[in-house]
Amino acid sequence: MNFDDTPEEAAFRATARAWLDANAPKDLEAELKMSGFGGMTLKSVDPMAASKAWQAKKQAAGWACLHWPKEYGGRGATPIERVIWGQEEGVFGVLSGTFTIGHGMCGPTLMAWATEEQKRELLPPMASGEHIWCQLFSEPAGGSDLAGLRTRAEKATDGSGDWIINGQKIWTSGAQHSDYGILITRTDSDVPKHKGLTMFFLSMKSPGVEIRPIKQANGQSGFNEVYFTDVRIPDAQRLGAVGNGWQVSLTTLMNERLSIGSGMPTGFPELFDYCMNLQTEDGPAIDDRSVRSRLATYAVRASGLKYTGMRAISALSRGETPGPENSIGKLVAGASMQELAMFALDLQGQAGVVSDPAQAEAGARFQAMLMRSPATRVEGGTDEILRNIIAERVLGLPGDIRVDKDVAFKDIPTRGRG
Repeated sequence: MNFDDTPEEAAFRATARAWLDANAPKDLEAELKMSGFGGMTLKSVDPMAASKAWQAKKQAAGWACLHWPKEYGGRGATPIERVIWGQEEGVFGVLSGTFTIGHGMCGPTLMAWATEEQKRELLPPMASGEHIWCQLFSEPAGGSDLAGLRTRAEKATDGSGDWIINGQKIWTSGAQHSDYGILITRTDSDVPKHKGLTMFFLSMKSPGVEIRPIKQANGQSGFNEVYFTDVRIPDAQRLGAVGNGWQVSLTTLMNERLSIGSGMPTGFPELFDYCMNLQTEDGPAIDDRSVRSRLATYAVRASGLKYTGMRAISALSRGETPGPENSIGKLVAGASMQELAMFALDLQGQAGVVSDPAQAEAGARFQAMLMRSPATRVEGGTDEILRNIIAERVLGLPGDIRVDKDVAFKDIPTRGRG
């Protein structure tokens, strides 16, 4: 690994830093620093308006979706320049969270599978933040088995060539704010489950689309249920061939794990600062050997994540494709966040039950972290799914036994015998 910038990378970093110094919304910096867990909470301005304004400003100056081609609204930058920009943007990158799914997952899928005309029409307003996109994948009955989905797409009987969609999706992040979404459906139940899927994109304002926000434990509604009742989608909005939806979805899933895994916080810096300033009945918390031991464990883990990420950055700098580092990063970071938050609340004692930022210790930072952390271990692949990926695709271990591999989807049992 080489942690030093090349001369070209150093010049790019200096240019990015100068632009950010002149243009970043520094009046929001203090609030953004407290919005790293559980979603962005801005009280001085409307969060969505602030996010869209910052994204539009970046896009106008050529700093949005850096790795995208210029004709699609990007900068045509190298992968390592994209990493450098993320490092320099720092806390202001929180404002871009609304667009993560579009920029990191939907955009790359469209680039790989949409027509050239569709790319030029849809990608620039996605890059600028004018249009927000969501990913319509998970379903209530499927769990982590995406290929077990039951949302149906059937050809319209009027000869138009359109598709009629009926079914339900769940855990759809940002659906209530989205203008468009990519949607995976089942078009053939007479073949094994992975072979009968087809992918589309659609307007979230289409007749028959109903969005119901899910109230989370932290009081927010980042996730949604989405229902489709006779929703009509033109065949021109199909991505890939009929029945090839699984291959299209792999493009999305690969980019999803890269987007989530490469930037997930653990909360260690916040915990360390808290322990350095916390006074307990026995004196400063940092003087307690058990506290120092726990901090040392977390420090080693955070360091491992940092340098594993550096390995991926070094690979990008050399023009290589990183290996499984981002799946490992998500697996470790998600569990660490939950563990660190629980330890911080243990240190707070009974005061840990207070979740009002105006009254709680450390501005309820660790309460928000604990409430958000279970979702980090589910979104983008559960811990169990990621372990299977690492075991099978990295370590070369035998795959799980699948009795439904060559069975038509319609013949797979859906309930136990009793």
